[in-house]
Amino acid sequence: MALQRKTARSYEIDMCNGPLFSKLLIYALPLMLSGILQLLFNAADIVVVGRFAGSESLAAVGSTSALINLLINLFIGLSIGTNVLVARYFSAQQKRDLEETVHTSMVVAGIGGVILIAVGYFLSEPLLTLMGTPDNVLPLSVLYMKIYFVGMPAMLVYNFGSAVLRAVGDTRRPLYFLFTAGVANALMNLFFVIVCHMGVAGVALATTISQCISAVLVVRCLLFTDADYKLDFKKLRIVKHKLASIVRIGLPAGMQGAVFSVSNVLIQSSVNSFGSVAMAGNTAGSNIEGFIYTAMNSFYQTALSFVSQNYGVKNYKRINRIMIYCEGMVFVVGAVLGAGALAFGTMLLGIYNSEPEVIQYGLTRMWIICTTYYLCGMMDVFVGGLRGMGYSVPPMIVSISGACLFRVIWIYTVFAANRTLQTLYISYPVSWALTGGIHFICFMVIKRKLERRDGSGAGAAAGAAAQNGAISWRKAPQKKMHDFSRRGGFPGLVMKVFDKARF
Repeated sequence: MALQRKTARSYEIDMCNGPLFSKLLIYALPLMLSGILQLLFNAADIVVVGRFAGSESLAAVGSTSALINLLINLFIGLSIGTNVLVARYFSAQQKRDLEETVHTSMVVAGIGGVILIAVGYFLSEPLLTLMGTPDNVLPLSVLYMKIYFVGMPAMLVYNFGSAVLRAVGDTRRPLYFLFTAGVANALMNLFFVIVCHMGVAGVALATTISQCISAVLVVRCLLFTDADYKLDFKKLRIVKHKLASIVRIGLPAGMQGAVFSVSNVLIQSSVNSFGSVAMAGNTAGSNIEGFIYTAMNSFYQTALSFVSQNYGVKNYKRINRIMIYCEGMVFVVGAVLGAGALAFGTMLLGIYNSEPEVIQYGLTRMWIICTTYYLCGMMDVFVGGLRGMGYSVPPMIVSISGACLFRVIWIYTVFAANRTLQTLYISYPVSWALTGGIHFICFMVIKRKLERRDGSGAGAAAGAAAQNGAISWRKAPQKKMHDFSRRGGFPGLVMKVFDKARF
């Protein structure tokens, strides 16, 4: 037992004390490697299909990604609620709340996975048809989605379980689990597609089996740890107030991801109108960009966990430093990787498909996205900071308005007037810049409000309520809220609106 406890503790990171920059890197790098590995193994799906099953199969797999993200983002968002709560309870040493959150989360993962199996099976064909998927691609796309969604329970169990581990600073073991599952996925891809000639069905089957492997590994890890976040099958149940807290934070995040996916579905539908070759080029280009996004997203997750733990102990000065470091690092990573991807774009796209026209379509996308992708990363880091402080509704509202709604308007106005892929892709960097700027204002205003609140005796009660899972500061005296709003001008008005919007 002592050895098990020592082993578990060796994977954890003290996010609230000691040197910060090195700890941020130690936390972020395994996350970055995990995401890149996952994309490498997903890219193996695309490469194997594109090379050995043709451009139609490549287009079929690629055309489903936006729709798949739309359907699963709501539940993936709930895992963010798990991450925030586990980090907060862990730093505050609230063992019972931590235990209840872990077991409630794993039940939610299982139920959500079963729901997604049904949704994927019955809605894949009508939704893909609604997206305008070409007739020569549609049957393959439907087959891929139906098989893929069989693995949804395993995918959600892994995501919720790894969220628990990340919340306590453990980003290494999820990396090990992902690597093991990914190697298995790559080998099965080759076997099912090349040896068994199963095409997109083989790729989907390999992905489903690999998701089961990663889920088993993360569950085993939680079962055999001796830490306070230990999983016990006998204690699996939904604790209503913990579920409510997870939903308060995770549901807006999931809704934001789902609405983002709606705009991406519309963009994918617009790409579909240019034919299967353009779809194949768009798929290859977006897969390469995915590596950049995943690398940047590690700093979003880093900001989320570090801010959550430090908010649990009300260490706002350290939160300031966390955000400065994360924003700087995400800018450097996004700019450098974007330039590198573009410099080797032709070679990288050639890995997916050797047809010159497909490669040219991919380069058209990459010239616009890769040169500006750091804006997306910086935007996401501010979202991570807001959610880490318990605010999930404001970034949802801002993102839906500043990015999603903007893109929809762009498609039906600017793109409708000039129907080129360049016009369509430009909507991405414009929306990132707009939304990121508003997120920055929101973060500064909200942090100022919390610092004022927790600096007074009146704020202590509200802070304690937040640590106990209420995740709310509505109990702070309304007079102070009114005075702050009156003195704060526009920031005060923003806070009044957010106070009404917040769960």
